[in-house]
Amino acid sequence: MAISDVEKLARLFLDGNHAEAMRFIKQQPNQSRMVLFRDLFTPAMYFIGELWENNEISVADEHLATGVCDFVLSRLFRVSEEKMSGNNKAMFMCLQGEQHYLGIKMIKSLFEERDWETKYYGASLPLEYALKSALQWKPEVIGLSVSIVYNLPVLKNYVRTLATLPHKPVILIGGRLAKKYDLEPYSNNQGIIINNLEQAEKWLDEYVEKRINA
Repeated sequence: MAISDVEKLARLFLDGNHAEAMRFIKQQPNQSRMVLFRDLFTPAMYFIGELWENNEISVADEHLATGVCDFVLSRLFRVSEEKMSGNNKAMFMCLQGEQHYLGIKMIKSLFEERDWETKYYGASLPLEYALKSALQWKPEVIGLSVSIVYNLPVLKNYVRTLATLPHKPVILIGGRLAKKYDLEPYSNNQGIIINNLEQAEKWLDEYVEKRINA
């Protein structure tokens, strides 16, 4: 029985096969970031997560797969210096204690595709450093990722604190919990919940259009 493209990619990640994973992605007929993220990268990593939850793979296997996926994402969508000099700025991070960073890295890439200047802080960034960086750099948008239930009070603190910044950035909230839980109580009515990549892309396009019209 033939396996799906999603499972093929997941197996390449689990095998630690950087070159074949890259080749497989480049052979896809549609090279749109949104299509690749939505139809291959995200479901492949969810597939791997399910294998781990069912004890079919180890933590080491999951970490290896994440590393290969991260490598492919970084190599596939490199940002030129010309595209790092736009007027719009956005910074992205995972809350302290959060290690699942691939989703927010994909959203960062969607912003870069539209010529936003971005800063990406990866996993587990303490609030004090996030606040200091935002004060200095003054991004229009701050993206937060939360995947662990016991970090919901932490999310509330991040949103409340970052919302006090003088330049009033838009705060986007996403991650695995965005699909499973109502995060509105933790947003303090000061953050925008992003449930998936499609919603992130839609919000971004609408935001840019409003700025142009303004």
